[in-house]
Amino acid sequence: MTPTTLLSIVYSFRNEADVLAELILRVDAALSGQSLDYELIFVNDDSDDGSLDLLLAERAKNPRIKIINMSRCFGFAECLKAGLAHASGDAVISMDADLQDPPEVIPDMLDKWRNGAEVVYTVRERREGEPAFRMFVTNIAYNIIRRSSRLHLPVNSGDFRLMSRRAVKEFLRLSETIPYSRGLAMWIGFRRASVSYVRAARRAGESHFPGTFSFGALQSFVAGITSFSMVPLFFILVVGLMAAMVSVVGLVVVLLGAAFPEGSAMVLFMVLLWGSLMASLGIVAVYISRIYSDVRGRPAYIIKDSIGLDAKSES
Repeated sequence: MTPTTLLSIVYSFRNEADVLAELILRVDAALSGQSLDYELIFVNDDSDDGSLDLLLAERAKNPRIKIINMSRCFGFAECLKAGLAHASGDAVISMDADLQDPPEVIPDMLDKWRNGAEVVYTVRERREGEPAFRMFVTNIAYNIIRRSSRLHLPVNSGDFRLMSRRAVKEFLRLSETIPYSRGLAMWIGFRRASVSYVRAARRAGESHFPGTFSFGALQSFVAGITSFSMVPLFFILVVGLMAAMVSVVGLVVVLLGAAFPEGSAMVLFMVLLWGSLMASLGIVAVYISRIYSDVRGRPAYIIKDSIGLDAKSES
């Protein structure tokens, strides 16, 4: 390892003015003993809280800070992809900007990389400041995604990870328009290693995924299922066969003269069949929507401008 080694750290963020200054200080402190140079790429997802002004002031003191401004709010995964596409590092780390992912873990990730790992993912041993019920639901969602896929998808592993230059190159080749990035980072393969940490409570500001059943969390769960598993499609077949068998048995029982309130059996069977049909159509619709998103060919994001690096207008 030589001092010319470059580490890129990518942040996809929106409205994090309250924590950016502290984040930059802690990253600089965490890397102070490392024999490498680094760049901090902040991908601004159309913030309107003064985050950009703060970053410009910080950049005046630290030219390692580079900024990509999106043309509108595109979302976390799209901004992450833009940051990775413009990172120049021999290793690239992606992490949240809200200080829930502690910068002090970075040296441990670098050690794993130096020892040959090309993907270093982090596992949350504990999450501070989150309701027990939300954690219960989150763990169930992670386990459903993991068990429904043949790919090894670690539980409680988010988007705080390190990838080698080669791994980043392969990751960027994936053109899915609704990416489940934590799963795609595993799908590309290569030697992997994990680092455990305690996810801190949000230091300031508001979560961009509020509530136990937020739309963002639901979208991530659906993307995780449909990106790496055909189980929901097979589930349709199983439900359809079970509904047909129950209907046949019920009709046989009615024909044999069993006592039922008049019309109740028919109503129950109609409701059962209708519910099975609606569930099946809904699951198929999710997969069709992913196909539609991929084939219409829209760019994943559009960059308005950049500071400190050359940015493409779109990708």
